[in-house]
Amino acid sequence: MEDKSEEVKAQKATIVVQSGDMDKLYSALIIANGCLSMGMMVSMFFTFWGLLRLKKGGLEKAPLSKMHYLGLGKWMINRRMKSKNVRSLERLFQDYVDLGGKVLACDMTMEIMGVGPKDLREDLITEYCGVGTYVNEARYSSITLFI
Repeated sequence: MEDKSEEVKAQKATIVVQSGDMDKLYSALIIANGCLSMGMMVSMFFTFWGLLRLKKGGLEKAPLSKMHYLGLGKWMINRRMKSKNVRSLERLFQDYVDLGGKVLACDMTMEIMGVGPKDLREDLITEYCGVGTYVNEARYSSITLFI
């Protein structure tokens, strides 16, 4: 019997989304959507500040990682992105889910930060899970990223 683990591995990406910064979320979602559009399976494991962006209204609250200038930097970046027809975080996230991407919400982080399932966007989340699920996803991935 032929071992297909390398074939499966070559078709999968797993991304840990630890940061809740707007620019880092854009990076994670653009990479994830790119992988999906190339026929790969993708799982994104949201933990700590990344998990907070899964809260209802959380995407809009994402700050820039640098040069935020009391909100002016974020406004300027959003304006520039709109003029270049870059999709919003909301739209990128919806595209990701529509293309079959998995969203894994870290249940340990939920407990630590006092976040319950009712606080999160159920329309985005595939599974509430722990690090074991992430490890299982990552070990069969050819691409693993920490953002």
